Amino acid sequence: MPNAWKLLIIDDCATDRKIYRRFLLKDPHHYYQIMEADSAEVGLGLCQNIPCDLILLDFCLPDMSGIEFLDQLRQKTFGSSVPVIMLTGRGDQEIAVQAMKRGVQDYLVKQHLKPDVLQLAVRNVIKQLCLQTQLQKTQERQRLIATMLLRIRQSLDLEEILYTAVREVQQLLKCDRIIVCQSSPEADSEQTGQNNSLLCYWAGSDDCNLNPLELLDSQENLIVPITLSDQQIVSKPWGFLIAHHCTEKREWQSDELEIMCEVSVQLAIAIQQAELLTQTQVALEKEKQLNAFKSQIITTISHEYRTPLASILAAASTLKQHGDHLEELKKHKFLHIIEQKARHMSKLIDDMLVMNQFELNKTKFKTIPLDLEQFFSSLISEQQQLVSDRHEFIFHSTGSNKGFCGDQGLLRLIFSNLMSNAIKYSPKGGNVEFHLIGKESEVIFFIQDQGIGIPIEEQSNLFQPFCRASNVDTLPGTGLGLAITKACVELHGGNISLDSQPNQGTKVTVCLPKQHIQKSSH
Repeated sequence: MPNAWKLLIIDDCATDRKIYRRFLLKDPHHYYQIMEADSAEVGLGLCQNIPCDLILLDFCLPDMSGIEFLDQLRQKTFGSSVPVIMLTGRGDQEIAVQAMKRGVQDYLVKQHLKPDVLQLAVRNVIKQLCLQTQLQKTQERQRLIATMLLRIRQSLDLEEILYTAVREVQQLLKCDRIIVCQSSPEADSEQTGQNNSLLCYWAGSDDCNLNPLELLDSQENLIVPITLSDQQIVSKPWGFLIAHHCTEKREWQSDELEIMCEVSVQLAIAIQQAELLTQTQVALEKEKQLNAFKSQIITTISHEYRTPLASILAAASTLKQHGDHLEELKKHKFLHIIEQKARHMSKLIDDMLVMNQFELNKTKFKTIPLDLEQFFSSLISEQQQLVSDRHEFIFHSTGSNKGFCGDQGLLRLIFSNLMSNAIKYSPKGGNVEFHLIGKESEVIFFIQDQGIGIPIEEQSNLFQPFCRASNVDTLPGTGLGLAITKACVELHGGNISLDSQPNQGTKVTVCLPKQHIQKSSH
């Protein structure tokens, strides 16, 4: 059995601790050794005596708050950082911000907690821990470089490593030229007529105007392969280290060969470290972006839920207390408020879930033949029933739309997001036009409204998640609609653009190929 990760659950509710334990022990990806504490003081004592990998911390504890616990934890452990996931019975934006400022890795609301949500949050923290540990090991290994090759290994930038290597070895061996030839994996042998394309880094005399392939074939040169080790493959050829002397014939000595071999080994390690560091930095950056995305989700939900919840509670309370004395028209008005706000909250959750699927590259894409004119006409009819008579929909279809295949669900998302924006950002009403244009190999459709428009300098950012124009005022929204729409369009192999002027409306245009096969990602 793999080593277990040590988790400490600090929560004064035994039932909650039992639930967390059950959720985590069902995780198929990791094994956990779980400790429990029912108060902050007990938790602090355990942290001092038994090092743990992660803390699940309840915000409301009997002896202190979760924020106070974090401050105490830093003092008692002399500032050492133990990852913390905070759990709370209320989704409070201010608490979330305070917690994040103190280094909390995640912030979960108990009412919405499910096994997969808790498991994923813990796995993400563990993944980040592993990446940080891996990076620390890489950096520690860099510090243990042999003195002779220290300059070669001072940098983790591949080009700098190679140029430093050839310069140092050329000075050490006092030969005319030292060359590192890297075999290019992108080389097309049928086009070049060669076995490999060589990317070269060299130091020394400019008089040696020789082709790298000629250097490899020459018996007069000292040639050592650079081979990278791999966990799955015993060795992987990377390139060659070549010592060349062109001014006169040179008999290479055995100690020079040993130096070249030693440099080759250390250079291979440096190259592999550079590549590993690049991969690790990319992974950490992606993890950082995901954490920022989750934090933004928490902030957005806290902000966007507060107003509609208040309206729903006020309307429901009025109906409960005075329902028997209210006229039917007023009852209908309050019920309409509840329904409208509930739809808004449901749409917010749907958008968050869809965006999360795109972030995790788990969106399903399945195409079927579609009659777009009938498809969009039906959607417009549905939309017309949901809006007031202030907006008038106009539908135009030209050209041939035959032969189109697309994902029905994603196309519905594209339409609903664009149409919803056109209606929402046209608060005074007006025409909303939908034009469908069929061409030989693609279809184009655009939605034109007569709304508030978008400032020109802000238009380029609106397809990013959580971005909204500065002139939306109090109109509700999360800034996810266009980001989701763009992702859906790109899955179809299409593109999206917008044209807008403040107070003159907005036109959003989508171009989709009639046939598109999504490339599988590995």
